[in-house]
Amino acid sequence: MSRHRGDDLEDDYMPDELVASSGEEDVGANNDIQGLLSADEDPDEDHEEKRQTTSSAKRKRREKDKERKEKRRKLTETKDDSEPPSVAMQSPQQLADYLSSMQAKAFPDKSGLELLDLSIPETSIVDTSSWMESRPLDRLVEFITNVLPTLHKRLSQRSKVAGSPTVLFIAGAALRVADITRVLKNKRLRGDKGGEVAKLFARHIKLEEHVTYLRQTKIGSAVGTPGRVGKLLCEKDALSVSQLTHIILDVSYRDVKKRNLLDIPETRDEVFRMVFGAPKLLHAIREGKTKVVLF
Repeated sequence: MSRHRGDDLEDDYMPDELVASSGEEDVGANNDIQGLLSADEDPDEDHEEKRQTTSSAKRKRREKDKERKEKRRKLTETKDDSEPPSVAMQSPQQLADYLSSMQAKAFPDKSGLELLDLSIPETSIVDTSSWMESRPLDRLVEFITNVLPTLHKRLSQRSKVAGSPTVLFIAGAALRVADITRVLKNKRLRGDKGGEVAKLFARHIKLEEHVTYLRQTKIGSAVGTPGRVGKLLCEKDALSVSQLTHIILDVSYRDVKKRNLLDIPETRDEVFRMVFGAPKLLHAIREGKTKVVLF
């Protein structure tokens, strides 16, 4: 058998292109391809795109959180067909019984005779049963105009005594107080001469600030939480009832747990112990000088 050596190849021999391609040439080609692929990718642009995406996601989360809070805020303002009518739509006799039952819960240790001395008489409760519609806050102006014409007239008159409102509106929470205050500032109620509307709750406002304000300001209306109003009536004597013709209880409004002002133990106790428990106010109610309204 003959052996072939490297120099035995024919002089005109040409290597096949596929076989003759070297490994170094392949690497170079791959590097060129990678270079072409990466040429369009700018690290700075990629970082900016990621930053914008993150910023957009955060903004969307904030918007969704804001929407959820607004829905919770308006939840109790939306009529639910499954809910019973507001207790405020009942007759004065029924409302007197209702207030008496709530008062007994606020004073569990008192006897029947003791509770009778603290009770709200039927004759001091305004009959609002003629208002057959629901009682959301956006109907308050119309409610006062049509159902409480005497109060409507007085609210449009100039206040004469500092710290002595014509109407006292009791609500269960600071946010609700702020909402009611805005409605009572409506010119359809106050006209051009009506007094200021006092906003009375503990959040962000010290008790002494309210005392100073009331002693210096002629107010037509006062809206507040029962705890703060009770202290101003009893402890500081800064809130006078000399001009008070109506006290309104915000019982149609319900919180997310479907509880009204008198269903919540804390606010119920404050209403009967601190507000109706104020001697001057209770005397004015029992004498018929101040009327009780359930809205």
